[in-house]
Amino acid sequence: MIYNELKERGSASLPMELYKIDENHPKYEMAYHWHGEFEIIRIISGTLKIQLNHRSFDATSGDVVFVNPETVHGATPENCVYDCIVLSQELLATEDSICSGFISELTDKNAVIKDHFKNTDGEIIDATNRLFDVMDREGCYFEALGALYTVFGIIIRDKLYEASSAFPNVNIGKNTKLKKVFSYMRQNYGSQITLKQISAVADMSPKYFCYFFKEMTQKSPMAYLNNYRIERAAGKLMSTDLTVTDIAYGCGFNDLSYFIKTFKLIKGISPNKFRKKYNV
Repeated sequence: MIYNELKERGSASLPMELYKIDENHPKYEMAYHWHGEFEIIRIISGTLKIQLNHRSFDATSGDVVFVNPETVHGATPENCVYDCIVLSQELLATEDSICSGFISELTDKNAVIKDHFKNTDGEIIDATNRLFDVMDREGCYFEALGALYTVFGIIIRDKLYEASSAFPNVNIGKNTKLKKVFSYMRQNYGSQITLKQISAVADMSPKYFCYFFKEMTQKSPMAYLNNYRIERAAGKLMSTDLTVTDIAYGCGFNDLSYFIKTFKLIKGISPNKFRKKYNV
């Protein structure tokens, strides 16, 4: 999936949402995207190969990963079960001068939270697990807020963050171009898009753009576009009664048999079986 996620998180009173992901989840592989919220990932079992702004590492059972806002990120699971919490920065607003100063540093992107905590990292792991466990229960608004503030309290107390100036700026321009391409794909996936059109968005020649895009995402531009189209098609299969043919053409495929073949290659089952599996 290639896009800026615009989904509303949780509810207006608690803009924070828990996602429980295993191999049966339709979005088991976390394809590249970015959003303005914080994301916390907990690895239950197996290995999750994480990529954050072109830095890659493996997170294993018991580890926790923090994704700072506006970070282009994705992940590939290997026999992995994992949970994600996505939360609005508004939840961290506070009148306390010390805390508000730190939150402002985060929201202004002058500071970034350490992104990978090992399962042996003690208190921060325990507090994060508590947050996930509370979020997994209904109607625990105050407990959830308390658990969230405990997590960020430990981050502030133990200085589990760094100034953004400590990180090289070499990829800022590349990230900007990549996000423009992501947005273009999201807005135009239902139309016929050529490599020449996509590369023009990044102001590159098609040949250099293919090199650039694969370096940044490990996939070719057209392979990524097809992945995004299939994700959108899967969403329509789950949430509408449109025919498979209408969905295929509406998602930018002009050949039904190619759509079915591509869908099965990415999702492991045919569109019709996918729809039946998710009870739509």
